Amino acid sequence: MRDVLSFPFNSEETIVVASDNSGAIGEKEQDAVQVPYEIVSYYSFRVAVMECMSAGAQPFAAAIQNFCGDDAWDQLIGGIKKGADELGLTELQITGSTESNFNLLQSAVGLSVLGKRKGELPADALIYTEDTRIAVLGSPLVGQELIEREAEAAPLKIFKMINSIEDTETLPVGSKGILAELNGLFFNREFEVKDFESGVDLQKSGGPSTCFIAVFPEKKSEEIRKMAGHYFHLLDINI
Repeated sequence: MRDVLSFPFNSEETIVVASDNSGAIGEKEQDAVQVPYEIVSYYSFRVAVMECMSAGAQPFAAAIQNFCGDDAWDQLIGGIKKGADELGLTELQITGSTESNFNLLQSAVGLSVLGKRKGELPADALIYTEDTRIAVLGSPLVGQELIEREAEAAPLKIFKMINSIEDTETLPVGSKGILAELNGLFFNREFEVKDFESGVDLQKSGGPSTCFIAVFPEKKSEEIRKMAGHYFHLLDINI
């Protein structure tokens, strides 16, 4: 099941809205993870934009809710622009608001991405068959380990390429982990950890979508493996 809201825009297009938030991550003294605000908004944008694009939409706007203070605004906008540049979203419109009446002791950011797609969203659930192949691109990372192991996070450029491959479905991994996301994808099969042979932790939080799932037919395996390089982790299923 995708974490998006969709509604008809006109007779041909659908608006898709995806959101993300973060708390206690930033530059305030009491934040649990100390990072620049540009990184905070970059990864928050990453989550929302991947959700939006996985649903088949072309992002056209981002709205940010800033509870970090006025001084953080330019950095937060900079993080969104960095992500947009990596995806080639040169015309992305950005707006938002800052809580400037009261100062919070910890940082907090909310972000939404809006996109348009042709037609309505297809049914949420996929059908699992003998020809279905599943891979994880990137590694699930959260908190401080993302700062230390950032090179393991799947780049947005690779996500965009794989998301555009015909007959391929993608889904960013959130805080519930890979296994939970998989069990929301297929209506005719439910998985357990023991069903897979994989070097990836299937139950660990994916943090700010540092990895994503790709579902594809066998004929697309080599193409996707080449595109993904060392980020590619095939989930071999024990039948």
